[in-house]
Amino acid sequence: MVTTATGVEIRAPSGHEEGTRSQVLRWLKAVGEPVSEHEPLIELETDKVTVEVASPGAGVLTEILKQEQEEVAPGELLGRIGPVAAQDMAPRSAPELARADASAPAGAPPRSDVLASGSRSGAGSAALPLSPAVRRLLAEHSLDAASIQGTGEGGRVTVADVVREAANPSRAQPPRSAGAGARAAVTADSNGAEGAASHSVPHSAVRKRIAARMVESLLHTAPHVTTVFEVDMGQVLAHRQRHREQFARQGVSLTLTAYFAQAAVTAIRAVPEVNSRWTDAALDIYDTINLGVATAAEGGLVVPVLHAVETLDLLETARRLEDLVRRARDGALTPAEVRGGTFTLSNHGVSGSLLATPIIIPQPQSAILGLGKLEKRAVVIEHEGTDEIVARSCCYATLTIDHRVLDGSRANRFLQAFTERLSGWED
Repeated sequence: MVTTATGVEIRAPSGHEEGTRSQVLRWLKAVGEPVSEHEPLIELETDKVTVEVASPGAGVLTEILKQEQEEVAPGELLGRIGPVAAQDMAPRSAPELARADASAPAGAPPRSDVLASGSRSGAGSAALPLSPAVRRLLAEHSLDAASIQGTGEGGRVTVADVVREAANPSRAQPPRSAGAGARAAVTADSNGAEGAASHSVPHSAVRKRIAARMVESLLHTAPHVTTVFEVDMGQVLAHRQRHREQFARQGVSLTLTAYFAQAAVTAIRAVPEVNSRWTDAALDIYDTINLGVATAAEGGLVVPVLHAVETLDLLETARRLEDLVRRARDGALTPAEVRGGTFTLSNHGVSGSLLATPIIIPQPQSAILGLGKLEKRAVVIEHEGTDEIVARSCCYATLTIDHRVLDGSRANRFLQAFTERLSGWED
């Protein structure tokens, strides 16, 4: 906590990778309101995760320096907290609450609502104030905070708690509506067609940032080239069948993605420049492999990072992947768990895709590996001098590269090492 003559400073988290910027999603308090130490005060959003910034001290919010939707750099000053005056501790009347609501930042919870949430009958998480993100999710999924067991500080309901409850298969699903913020409209397309009903859903900050990064990577930064190999997964499936129960006894689900991660390590050792970053002066080849795993989550694509995957065996790889993917889908990742990736794997086959190209490279990485759907295919093999058609479990593997970093022969060498590791998997 940094205290100056002007009060306690509120700063953006400083533990971000170089060049990372966040955006102020919303302030949870208005200027003049009392705050408690460690109380959620601001929500910051990057293209990866939403982070709550807790109050660094107790007092009154005296100054907001960064408004909602403004970008902030790591460690940047966001606002200040001053001492609590005696009059600030007195209960506020209804007219005062109404005036506070009128002056609150856009998207902040009404003060009267917060007061009501803190004075409901009953105990537990339902009696605690809810952040705007939680309130929005509750409304979208027609949920009541009183029915959710909060895991936040003091039993407060968090975003992850709401996402988990919304995904509960035993919960009756409400009728689907146009969604929060959507509006009905009748549009005319570029060809002049009229009368087609539609509705507009505003872009979230996350979606806008993802879009900007994708366009920047594909059109303005890296020349993308993709090569495709087919993988015979018979040996992997046999190994998985033999060891699945053993892994389950240790509380670990043995997924194909764990095998893909281990095979990627073998391939990167054969072609180290795949695990690199292009700069104007040189090619920086990383000595460790921090594997990003593209994961579909509620708010869009999230890429949690499995750090130093080259030091892990199959069991530990599967264990850590399972934990990261689960928390990515629950919205419970920390900023450190989505930073520092050096190479990315996208197992798009889990949703039924046979082939995806080009998969866009997350900058400043040099390549991304894609795995398609596993299915049985008719394959011609030679047996005792005769061609035979047999059924084999196969999938397509694609490597999309930054053509400034690698040429086609090196990309093919990577996939050759990758497919050989999988097709010849041994105990």
